[in-house]
Amino acid sequence: MKKILLVDDMEITNFITIQFIQHINPQYSVYDFTEPEKAITQVNDINPDVIFLDLNMPVMDGWEFLEQMQQQQMQHKVYILTSSTSDLDRKRAENFNNVAGYLVKPLETTLLDDVLASL
Repeated sequence: MKKILLVDDMEITNFITIQFIQHINPQYSVYDFTEPEKAITQVNDINPDVIFLDLNMPVMDGWEFLEQMQQQQMQHKVYILTSSTSDLDRKRAENFNNVAGYLVKPLETTLLDDVLASL
């Protein structure tokens, strides 16, 4: 069974993404967090097949989350899921080996289907 971790400070975004995932395959286990500082402490316990990570969040943003993953040598596959269309953000994401893709909100179900099919 595939495990998916969602990290986004907007509950509605997590809710919508969960609905999309469950529509694609209801067998997936989805863990969602609105507080990235709590999510980072659970990554190893959950051991997700993929993490969908927002960038712009209070307290700990997505970049800090990725840096923490790097420091703790976590190699889980991450897809950035953000409203940022900045080329600078896209370039910065390339600095993290575990970032498999950069997706812009709103998430298209066909893209999500492709990502999940690749797990």
